[in-house]
Amino acid sequence: MATKDPNKSKKSNSLYASDATIYPRAVSGLFAMWRSIGVLILLGIYYIIPWMEWADRQAVLFDLPNRKFHIFSLTFWPQDFFYFAVLLIIAAFALFFFTAIAGRLWCGYSCPQTVWTELFMWIARKIEGDRPKQIKLDKMPWNAYKIRIKATKHVIWLILAAYTGFTFVGYFTPIDELAVRIIELSLGPWEWFWIIFYSFATWGNAGFMREQVCIYMCPYARFQSAMFDNDTLIISYDEQRGEPRGSRKRDENPVEKNLGSCIDCTLCVQVCPTGIDIRDGLQYQCIACSACIDVCDGVMDKMGYERGLIKYTTENTRQGKSISLFRPRILVYASSLLIMILGLGYAIATRIPLEVDIIRDRTRLFNETDTGLIENTYSLQIINKDEQAHSYTISASGINGIKMRIKSNIIEVASGEVRDIPLRLQVDPYDLKARSTEVMLSVIANDNPDIEIVEAARFLGPTRQR
Repeated sequence: MATKDPNKSKKSNSLYASDATIYPRAVSGLFAMWRSIGVLILLGIYYIIPWMEWADRQAVLFDLPNRKFHIFSLTFWPQDFFYFAVLLIIAAFALFFFTAIAGRLWCGYSCPQTVWTELFMWIARKIEGDRPKQIKLDKMPWNAYKIRIKATKHVIWLILAAYTGFTFVGYFTPIDELAVRIIELSLGPWEWFWIIFYSFATWGNAGFMREQVCIYMCPYARFQSAMFDNDTLIISYDEQRGEPRGSRKRDENPVEKNLGSCIDCTLCVQVCPTGIDIRDGLQYQCIACSACIDVCDGVMDKMGYERGLIKYTTENTRQGKSISLFRPRILVYASSLLIMILGLGYAIATRIPLEVDIIRDRTRLFNETDTGLIENTYSLQIINKDEQAHSYTISASGINGIKMRIKSNIIEVASGEVRDIPLRLQVDPYDLKARSTEVMLSVIANDNPDIEIVEAARFLGPTRQR
């Protein structure tokens, strides 16, 4: 009876295989320049905006305790969540739109994981050196030199990560106040938690996990192919021109050696942040950072060959077909984006900082007063979404001779306050033309006639006798 190899059984049942550490080589070129500019702009926006002032307050501040969300001159309230939902839908459609045109443009240039990873790798190169020196350092036994270099790198990483976490919390707590309270060690538990959590998340994701986040954790890599078509720009290796690959001297004619343009230097693999070989074809791990294009163009220049062995192209271009920019999905995405952006802009520009809700008393449809009038009871909810307090005048219309019974038809409402006002409407039954009649309730600010909302309600009465 044959015996099983225990090592073989253990290997076959393993569900996880550790990946080799990736050491991306530094690269320069057109796309690297644009990627660096993008990193500087995005990091600048993230780190600088919390320090900007606007009308004696922080320009961008999500004040959760006071339920105010300040974005420069605009102030939003929890009741304005609709705008945020529309903004998320616009962001999703924009992602679909740009992906359908230019592939994983977001991943390669704008994704926070990419942006902070680029920054952390730049710091690592400044301290440890480029790829060969990093590999040599990691293979070196631990000694005073290695400990000093590694400790320096991680200290700088942790300082940057801590400032990133501090900045994140600064969007929710006034950042100048936050800085003072950190120095005094007087932060609340949730502020400490989010600073520490966000700091370690940044340090772990950008310093250690890097490409693992893109390959294993990000769902975008899995469903991106659904947004691709034959006219989507992808990074592709020209196999017909490059093969058969092989090394050669610069002055040797590749045709005489029956070789293609690829010299098999593997630099395209060494610069890839996810460690793939683009020469094997398009892979879901590719984040379209274009590093392989820059390094390959540099090699082609040194060899005296034409650029473009690795380049942005489309499947139709590779097959010699014409490309179409105005294809159905692009038109749908573009038109949907335009409509939503214009609609959101118009809604915000014409937004009235006042919200009124009318709730009928459902315990009884109507009452009959001692004087024979038909009475309906309502609860009127007024929300002042302005930065200052207002007094509002309430009035009713829609039925002849309608009377409003209220403690006072002038209501004072502070900024951000929600007032519930009990209200009764009374109508002579002879003025009712139907069992259910629409009435209009108007709420207008006394100091600003532009702040007015007119809401409809139903007034119920008895069936008229003929």
